[in-house]
Amino acid sequence: MPAPVTVLSLLVEELNNGRIKVVDLTQPLDSDTPVIDLPPQFAPSPPFSKEVISRYDDKGPAWYWNTIHLGEHTGTHFDAPAHWVTGKDLANNTLDTILVRKLIGPACVIDVSKEVARYEDFLLTREHVQAWEGEHSKISAGSWLLLRTDWSRRQGREDYLNINEDGPHSPGFHPDCVKFLAHERDVLGVGVETVGTDAGQAGGFDPPFPAHNIMQGSGRFGLASLCNLDQLPPVGAIVIASPLKIVDGSGSPLRVLALTPA
Repeated sequence: MPAPVTVLSLLVEELNNGRIKVVDLTQPLDSDTPVIDLPPQFAPSPPFSKEVISRYDDKGPAWYWNTIHLGEHTGTHFDAPAHWVTGKDLANNTLDTILVRKLIGPACVIDVSKEVARYEDFLLTREHVQAWEGEHSKISAGSWLLLRTDWSRRQGREDYLNINEDGPHSPGFHPDCVKFLAHERDVLGVGVETVGTDAGQAGGFDPPFPAHNIMQGSGRFGLASLCNLDQLPPVGAIVIASPLKIVDGSGSPLRVLALTPA
């Protein structure tokens, strides 16, 4: 007897016939991957490094593997609620306790690349989101809100981190917008193309670093250093963002994938 047709079998068929495309939203991870700079009084996160254990040699004639060393929040990475002090006492706040259903959700992609090209400190506001909703429908609960800025096209650490005398400059979210997304739209979390989910100058906001403070403080997540958001439609894609299951982990690098109509 032929296998019964199910939603999952239809998904596989659509993937195989090319009507659903898989888009990789992940940056390559190597020693040149930029890591966020903190003021010198704080402990820094190390750059990514790896060391060969064996590679078809006397240490292991038939196999190749490496040791790796990096901070949890390196490259394309996931922020768990425990990453920020506001989320430290929440239930299911670390990588090994997050409910896996929450790692998959529809994507709402807001394109502000033209605005960012004109003003690198651009902030997304509640009004921007509501205008987007007027065109594409209200953001549904349990969605990822992805901010397309084309920042991932910047080449080299200096251009990507964009640090001046008064600190880093990069786009992000207005504090009121973060409150709106978390408490009035119940998003899973936010995703950005910059090194972290907050704007470069967010240390001076009220509250400071709202994309961390409010998102992690309300049990939501962050995705940073994404790419290829230009390949996603404003609505209609599904994002799968599954970090390593590190016991008591605050975050980890991950491979973020999107399923989108071809």
